[in-house]
Amino acid sequence: MEKNLRILEERKKSIRDNSFFCSGNGKGISCERASVSGTVSQRACVYSGARVVLNPVTDAYHIVHGPIGCSSYTWDIRGSLSSGEETYRQSFSTDLRETDVIFGGEKKLSAAIDELVAEKSPKLIFVYATCIVGVIGDDIEAVCRKASEKHGIRVIPVKAPGFSGTKSQGYKLACDAIMELIRPCSGISRENGVNILGDFNLAGEIWTIKSYLKKIGINVISTATGDSSCESLMRLPAARLNIVQCAGSSVYLADRMQEEMGIPFIKVSFFGWEDTSSSLIRVAEALGDMKALEKAIAFTEAETSKAKEFIEEFKPRLKGKKAAIYVGGGFKAISLIRQFNEMGIKTVVVGTQNGKADEYEIMSRITDEDTVILDDANPSELEKYIIEKEADILVGGVKERPLAYKLGVAFCDHNHERRHSLVGYEGIRNFTREINISINSPVWALCK
Repeated sequence: MEKNLRILEERKKSIRDNSFFCSGNGKGISCERASVSGTVSQRACVYSGARVVLNPVTDAYHIVHGPIGCSSYTWDIRGSLSSGEETYRQSFSTDLRETDVIFGGEKKLSAAIDELVAEKSPKLIFVYATCIVGVIGDDIEAVCRKASEKHGIRVIPVKAPGFSGTKSQGYKLACDAIMELIRPCSGISRENGVNILGDFNLAGEIWTIKSYLKKIGINVISTATGDSSCESLMRLPAARLNIVQCAGSSVYLADRMQEEMGIPFIKVSFFGWEDTSSSLIRVAEALGDMKALEKAIAFTEAETSKAKEFIEEFKPRLKGKKAAIYVGGGFKAISLIRQFNEMGIKTVVVGTQNGKADEYEIMSRITDEDTVILDDANPSELEKYIIEKEADILVGGVKERPLAYKLGVAFCDHNHERRHSLVGYEGIRNFTREINISINSPVWALCK
């Protein structure tokens, strides 16, 4: 297979068909590393990674210390919903220009914070340093520290120049900022409940998860960062257990909370009936709550039966179709493969931007031997394998949509810009309907 790849030598180990894993060499796939220069990676920058994690904090203000383009790039980029304030819908920038690059932008940032405090009376401000600031060397930590002392509020710096790493590094910087916010509350009394980490309330999905936990008798203490606030984040140290929905963005936060606050965590996924059911049962088991466990088993069995019955109606129109998957994290890719398996759809290509070695191992076990598995792919690689494997649909994000349509292939948006819920048992219905409508649209016959 490799001899036919027209790609840079460095990329060869990041593209494997499943026979490589089946031969016992799966751990050799190259992942969790910086993108190869010149390959036009689909990954976003460090700043983007930090912003997408912190943006859903509903009452936080965000000042982007950099050119105006950085602020517009990430404005309202998540389909996150709020049950309270809508402050996070706004975006502020110091709009650095040529003279600021020459003379420095610290005074401009300080003035921006003063103006924001005077006009908005914020409780919490995140200040992001983007690429230009990384080059000119503005000390945003000193500016934020002085502003906090001056105004008596939390002003937290996020040093995230895009050239300093990958989007995953931005996730870690966001988690560091959350830790800085909540560390003073680490001594508060523990409550019998859980935190939900790594869910960003896209289309209200965190409300669905909370409703499931409530039905089985488990209390949710706080969330990070979907539908959260400065006050609710400060309650994170009170939980007995952290459950991590998006491992790529929030395992680092869970690790730090376990190490510094003694709060254990488990990874979960609420995409698809199999992962949703397993996750609810595992949460109850991790808490040692036998009543909740009994309720979880009964609830998941009932909902799973309904979900399977619903999917059976669509199987005749979906069975035998082929899917390509390219998403941000491995947990989501795994859940999507399982959902497609349940529909009778074969996953022929699967890749992620930031997958881990153990996640690729799981992907290899639940796909066929000829499935192509990619890490940190670029558009030309995705195009090659979508065509070669004759995929009928591509599941991805906003950057993959034009590629699918150019190739005359159906597309399903599973990224953070979407406005429709895909989690839990309700999400199974939404996802199945969308896949059916998209993959069986008569328009694709006209594109061949």
